[in-house]
Amino acid sequence: MSQIVVLSGKGGTGKTSIVLGLATVMPSKILADCDVDAADLHLIAKPQAIFTQDFVSGELARIEAAECTQCFLCQSRCRFEAITMEPRILAEHCEGCGLCAFICPVGAIKMEPRHCGWLYESRTRFGAMVHAMLKPGAENSGRLVTTVRRRANELAVQEGCAHVLVDGSPGIGCPVIASLTGADLALLVAEPTVSALHDLRRVHELARHFRIPCLVLVNKADLSSERLREIRDFCSENGLRLVSEIPYDSVFTKAQLAGQSVVEFDPQRQKPRFEAIWDLMRETLEKTALVHL
Repeated sequence: MSQIVVLSGKGGTGKTSIVLGLATVMPSKILADCDVDAADLHLIAKPQAIFTQDFVSGELARIEAAECTQCFLCQSRCRFEAITMEPRILAEHCEGCGLCAFICPVGAIKMEPRHCGWLYESRTRFGAMVHAMLKPGAENSGRLVTTVRRRANELAVQEGCAHVLVDGSPGIGCPVIASLTGADLALLVAEPTVSALHDLRRVHELARHFRIPCLVLVNKADLSSERLREIRDFCSENGLRLVSEIPYDSVFTKAQLAGQSVVEFDPQRQKPRFEAIWDLMRETLEKTALVHL
């Protein structure tokens, strides 16, 4: 089983559209949406959940009103201003550090597990999909990403699927590291804009740190010939294979509005393109596997 993660150095490059295009042509795969802070793969995939699990991470303080003597020691010591003068815990401010419970003279403050979101296992027209949703402002998205990937891998083994296709988070932060660690291949999606080379360079450095083979795809490639040339040069200098240069096309937006992948919406033009991309990705996976033998 191979794990393929699609990444970008920033948001808005069309990463999810690329994932959906690949999902339409790839055989025997499990989808995993690891962009848990701003999940959007489900908007087109339209998953039907067959299993839901609460995601609990960290702790949240709770004040037992009947036991509280209103000494306000907790309120005066909380550096996050998470306790009001009632007193009451402001969940959106509480960091779960436990200081208030530690210093409360009558033990009126309890630390409880914090419910941060939900994990879903679903069925889609592209196959099985594992995804998640965080509550607004909830943290520990890196841990939730790891949970999503672990469940997707388990499901791939159970169903005998050859691949896990991961829609990763943009950037290079904790959720991206959790998406990338242990993957067999990273497809880096870039666009020819002013910040493009910087964004591509930093996500490539991250993947290289984990020794993960990378391919590059340029989306909206005709926006700037100069920036495109810079990306080509960067790929050449770093031994990165450029698998496709997709020009700007309003068909991507039209497909989204229709609730379809771009391959479903325009199969005559887009299916051969994404099949060619997948062939190059599969070729890289096979070469990598031979190296590790």
